[in-house]
Amino acid sequence: MIFVNFKTYAQGSGGEAVKLASLLSEVSNLSQVKLIPVVQALDLKEIVESVRLEVWVQSIDPVDPGAHTGAILPEAVVEDGATGTFLNHSEKKIGDYSLLSEAINQSEEAGLKTLVFAASEEALRNIVGLKPTLVAYEPPEFVGNPDTSVAKEKPEVIEKASEVAKAARLPLIVGAGIKTAEDVRTSLKLGAVGVAVSSSIVTSSDPREKMMELIRGFEGF
Repeated sequence: MIFVNFKTYAQGSGGEAVKLASLLSEVSNLSQVKLIPVVQALDLKEIVESVRLEVWVQSIDPVDPGAHTGAILPEAVVEDGATGTFLNHSEKKIGDYSLLSEAINQSEEAGLKTLVFAASEEALRNIVGLKPTLVAYEPPEFVGNPDTSVAKEKPEVIEKASEVAKAARLPLIVGAGIKTAEDVRTSLKLGAVGVAVSSSIVTSSDPREKMMELIRGFEGF
């Protein structure tokens, strides 16, 4: 599977987000590789109504209904059709493990799957104990790196992360600079079940071509 984080790029916001999600749906149907758009909460409902894919949101807030101005309720995004949510992404860190645990529990009680991000092996060991749906490993030095990736520079850390995830019986997603079919292939060989990408697709001059390139990394798996 490939999680495509639309972030707040212009190419992944508003009407452009709907167009990009429709392209993901087309390519997923053609390739039979699961592509998951991860979108802003404001774009969620329109995208859900436009595609036949799982659609995730980029974050929620671990709060109950009440006086929490600006917060995103898990129940609200479920009502709009979200299937899951990212948590503890490097650009939206929760940090405190008790609060992160609360976010996981509230999300899953509302009916959301959870993908929780770790920036180190130590953090990953702590996070797997919180029992999210999936875990992701993204060494910060490679996040958004336009030139290289964790899969190319430090494949050994993916292997270690895979061992931690497997011991906890949780699927592992790999991010941080993933941008080629070889990056995907390496991640899968070392035990991941999928990858998380963003700018390599969202800001590409030809996102369809870039999707097809990444999908080639799944051949043989």
